[in-house]
Amino acid sequence: MNQKNLNQIYSFRRISLVTVIAVYFLILVGGIVRSTGSGMGCPDWPKCFGSWIPPTSVDQLPGNYQEIYSAQRVEKNNKFVAQLEKLGFKQKADQIKNDKSILVEQEFNAVKTWIEYVNRLIGAIIGLFVLLTVFRSLFLWPLSKRITILSVLNLFLVLFQAWIGSIVVSTNLLPWMITLHMILALVIVCVLLYVHFQSYKLIYPSKSTTEKPNTLFGILVIGFLLMLVQIVFGTQVREEMDVVAFEFGNLLRGEWIDHLGLVFIVHRSYSILLLAVHLLFFYQVYKNTLRHVSIFKWSQGLILVIFLEILTGVGMAYFGVPAFLQPVHLLLGTMIIGIQFVILLQLDSQRKLKIENQSL
Repeated sequence: MNQKNLNQIYSFRRISLVTVIAVYFLILVGGIVRSTGSGMGCPDWPKCFGSWIPPTSVDQLPGNYQEIYSAQRVEKNNKFVAQLEKLGFKQKADQIKNDKSILVEQEFNAVKTWIEYVNRLIGAIIGLFVLLTVFRSLFLWPLSKRITILSVLNLFLVLFQAWIGSIVVSTNLLPWMITLHMILALVIVCVLLYVHFQSYKLIYPSKSTTEKPNTLFGILVIGFLLMLVQIVFGTQVREEMDVVAFEFGNLLRGEWIDHLGLVFIVHRSYSILLLAVHLLFFYQVYKNTLRHVSIFKWSQGLILVIFLEILTGVGMAYFGVPAFLQPVHLLLGTMIIGIQFVILLQLDSQRKLKIENQSL
């Protein structure tokens, strides 16, 4: 491979890595938006109160601003409901049509408005990073068409994610829409990690570093699926907590946990199963993988992040759901998915290499 190709690969790897980090930062900021109740700080999208620069005082808004933006959201929701019905999701469409809470317009709060506005600005900047990733991937077309195609696909996913974000606002933070919004963020992260890994393989051919890639791969696939289920449980806990917080007027945070239902107990106990599976995985890696290889190092990081995730969960349960821990807990959960995916890519490469060697 000539130096020009190497430079192009290194350039793509740098921007794709920066984009992954930026997306994770946006997830953290999104968690802050959620924990501060700022999700409806801007009642419209993509502008904020009809302007690219949001107001700092309610005096800058018309007296009937709540009715104005409520009517705008109704119009947008009607279009979304019609699309859902065409796609066969009649139950979800009826849920939106019959949910009167969607029409409740929040009063202007300058702090929440600017928190949400900063969230959108960061999202726009990350969109530019994604565009740059696509641009750099074009130079790799002769070397790997897969990288270019997936980078372009990821751009469309980001655009779709932006549209979903607008629906999240128009539906007044409908819980299942928020969950879909987060799942799409995880898909975007995984696509970015995949193309980043594929660009690494262009420079460094795979070599065998583990005797049992199939066993390790199988255990981690189970762990990956379990983690996805845990994230779903987590979103349900968060939905319940939002209801409890509303009932308490966002006061007496220390009593919120006591009013959560069965799903919280399942979510809390389920973490023990997750930890056990990943400790088994780490033990197998320790036995079967050379200590200096990337798989072992990533596995160490995985266990560390899982422990931190559990600790933040314990902190929220026993210390009155501190607001600063909520976005950290969300970020760590999404980081676990990302690390798992990276290790799975490495193990899959090992499996394919072993099959090739056996066929020789």
